[in-house]
Amino acid sequence: MKLSRLALAIAVLPGLATAAEPYVTEPLVVTSGRLAEPQAQATAATTVFEREDIERLQASSVPDLLSRVPGVSIVQNGGRGSLTSLFLRGANANQTLVLVDGVRLNAAASGLARLEFLSPEQIERIEVVRGPRSALYGADAIGGVIQIFTRQGEAGLQPRLRLAAGSQQSFERSLGLSGGDQHTRFDLGASLAERAGFDRSQDARGNDGDHDGLRRKSFNLSLEHRFSERLKGGLSLVDQRGESEYDDLFSFEPGNPSERFSVSTAAAHLEAQLAERWSSRLELGHSEDKSDNRDPLNADNNYSFNTYRDSAAWLNTLHLDEANQLLLGLDWFEDRLSTDSDFSQSERWNQAAFVQHRHRGDGFATELGLRHDKNEQFGSENTWNAALSLDLVERLELLLSYGEGFHAPTFNDLYYPTSAFYGGNPNLAPERSKTYEAQLRGDHLSTRWSLSAYRTEVEDLIAVVSDPVTFFSTPMNVNQARLQGLELSLEREVLGWQAVLGASLLDPRDRDSGHTLPRRAKRSLSLDLDRPFGAFAAGITWQAFSGRYDDAANTREIAGYGLLGARASWRMSDELLWQIKVDNILDKDYSQALYSRPNDPFFSSVNYYGYREEGRSALLSLSWTPQL
Repeated sequence: MKLSRLALAIAVLPGLATAAEPYVTEPLVVTSGRLAEPQAQATAATTVFEREDIERLQASSVPDLLSRVPGVSIVQNGGRGSLTSLFLRGANANQTLVLVDGVRLNAAASGLARLEFLSPEQIERIEVVRGPRSALYGADAIGGVIQIFTRQGEAGLQPRLRLAAGSQQSFERSLGLSGGDQHTRFDLGASLAERAGFDRSQDARGNDGDHDGLRRKSFNLSLEHRFSERLKGGLSLVDQRGESEYDDLFSFEPGNPSERFSVSTAAAHLEAQLAERWSSRLELGHSEDKSDNRDPLNADNNYSFNTYRDSAAWLNTLHLDEANQLLLGLDWFEDRLSTDSDFSQSERWNQAAFVQHRHRGDGFATELGLRHDKNEQFGSENTWNAALSLDLVERLELLLSYGEGFHAPTFNDLYYPTSAFYGGNPNLAPERSKTYEAQLRGDHLSTRWSLSAYRTEVEDLIAVVSDPVTFFSTPMNVNQARLQGLELSLEREVLGWQAVLGASLLDPRDRDSGHTLPRRAKRSLSLDLDRPFGAFAAGITWQAFSGRYDDAANTREIAGYGLLGARASWRMSDELLWQIKVDNILDKDYSQALYSRPNDPFFSSVNYYGYREEGRSALLSLSWTPQL
């Protein structure tokens, strides 16, 4: 994709439509400031996907949905269910914090959140906050924060059933029941997705030439009850488990490996209005990330990594007066690791306190926050953020902000068992960042738009360093990075079509070598167009991503690509809805990452090949929502 094409699409879109009322309504968001507020008041650039967006877009996975967000690069090692990395504003994949109902999902062993295993059927809403939020959330929020909210019940009783079938022998079924009254609401759901899949790699040796399938079982439960006008509480449970097959690419006698996964969270909260100007919220959480890799043909592929996290938070919101608000909070969590490898440490805790003040005056607003973290492994860390928003003219706002962030070293970085050639480094310090950002946000000519320019400087980046004499490798704080870019989002009606466009320009640099950081697309664009036609609806998606490098030395380049998808639906009756979608209509052959394969048993040289991504695929579904 040429830059000129990106600029043309951005320039042309607002002028295509005649005057029309905006199709979007102002949603409430909670992730940017850890409290409910209108999206227009959030100081961080925020993208929101509601349940109706998930259904309208017919999202096949969470990464599929998030790929539409400006500044997001998704890298999969061979389609749905394969290892997936998300780079937000050029930050490393473990430098973006992922929450499910307020509970941290990032695994303590790798630092990654296994987004590829989450089912869209269990999701009510997703908020993507772009930019550092460590002053509120602590570690891992350098690139931003992604929060996933599970489905919630509404008044009445609404059962649901969905059946789907499609390419690659894909079969999906889900059912659920939600309901409630003036005091209680609940949602209960379960789903099963199975697909024979396709060959994720170009390696045809032994068992590597077969199709790599995926099986995922999902369950969710949410319950909330209002005990009185001043007191309410609730809980939520989410469990995703199954098996994902992959190829044994580095062995000369390929086996038949698969990963048996389990990703689950449990959250409970109690919220009270203690006084007219003081509300308090207590949150408890538990999360598990289990990965059990097994291969009946190759014992070297048998290993497991299971991490567990318990957490608690106490949030207090004080409305000092009509213009001033104070947020006071305490956070605690403890990580535990269970694996068949002999780690020197398998537990650590983190405790924190934070405060954030907000002032909203006539034509301007300010935000100032500070957080102190104390970690059992690396000691103390202070982070702060500041923001100033100015109303320039009617419906045009300028927002200037500064934020600090840090990423805590993982168990793998710190304590991986020492062998003859590799070992963890318990003396690692956290990676630290500083971000400067300017945003323009407006609502003009029935177009809601935002433009963000940012610069992030990251120090003490962790990299694996090898001794040239002994060949022993270990992680060390050696690198620095500079991440800077532009992001644009537009929402409006275009000749009756609902249009949502996101575009980004990114320059992620290693400051020591001057090279581009690997696996980040420098340019990206996503455009969704949807329109109802009475009982029918149609939509298209066009996405384009520039080329990227697969290695830090910038010697292996992956070509850019563009994808076209289409969808349609038919509301057969009040209770029955047919939907069909076709992804990658043009059957584009593309890769998002490379893998290496040795040429001989002595590993004197290797070749590099691209992981296969899905070609043209289709899915037909029927949803039944009976009226009770």
